[in-house]
Amino acid sequence: MKNIVYILLIFCCLGVKAQNASNYQEVIEQFQKFYNVQNGEAVYSLFDTTMKQALTLEQTIGFVNQSFVQLGEMKSFEFLRKEERWVYLVKYERTELDMFIVLSAKNLITGLLFKPHKPDNLPEVERNTTKMFLPFHGEWNVFWGGTEVSKNYHVAYENQQYAYDILIIKDGKSYDGDPKKNESYYAFGKDIIAPCAAKVVKVITGVHDNVPGELNPQQLTGNSVVLETANKEYILFAHLKKGTVAVQEGQEIKQGDLLGQCGNSGNTTEAHLHLSLQNVINMDIATGGKLYFDKILVNGEVKEDYLPERNDKIQNIKL
Repeated sequence: MKNIVYILLIFCCLGVKAQNASNYQEVIEQFQKFYNVQNGEAVYSLFDTTMKQALTLEQTIGFVNQSFVQLGEMKSFEFLRKEERWVYLVKYERTELDMFIVLSAKNLITGLLFKPHKPDNLPEVERNTTKMFLPFHGEWNVFWGGTEVSKNYHVAYENQQYAYDILIIKDGKSYDGDPKKNESYYAFGKDIIAPCAAKVVKVITGVHDNVPGELNPQQLTGNSVVLETANKEYILFAHLKKGTVAVQEGQEIKQGDLLGQCGNSGNTTEAHLHLSLQNVINMDIATGGKLYFDKILVNGEVKEDYLPERNDKIQNIKL
């Protein structure tokens, strides 16, 4: 699963910068007004020459439109701190972001960057202490997994580090039949089950399953479930099949209970399960942890307290 693109315009930051707080207030108010009516041309007019050279009008319009779809209306902003860049907390309909902004001496934007807002003192989860089995029946294949970028591209992203992408492969292929039909993929429609007793703390439903090969970056995780263990560990199950999520927020579930079925919803090109351990519910501000399984079969051998890696064939010993 690819990271959501919130968010980067460009940081040029050359020359003399404006230092007057009222100037920043005025420019951000203009940005908010233009953004909320999805006027990318007007946003572009707030840029200085260097910024315009780095980011075209077409790219700016695309950024504004895509951000509005992902984040919704820009509701408010407040000053946080002043560094080399001025930092503001921006509240949108669906999230909160930190805006890093620099103005030129002419009060035009010469640097602009948005990042997910991370509150201070978030809990830490290096790995799970709750004992878990694999959240599916039968043998599946780890397409991305492990603690090195070469084996697991998720490691490069703090909010997804150590996450897994898991699917089913037979005779070297993940499908049989028309590759443009989800039903051709072995993993599509397979049951996804709870790996431990937990509480359901987040559910997303109603997201369509993509045509294989296409992406939906506006709805990153697609249909998804987040579980909270008794040890305050959060487990994300993403890309579930539309209409199959079988749990509700607040529900207490047992190990082995049905969560939904594997699908191809969200920012994914084919049916698979994105599985990750997080320190908080919200993936946007999370730090990923290492997800170990208590006792499973790996490439035909029994492994205990095991962290699967790329190309492993894994299955539960028994349920």
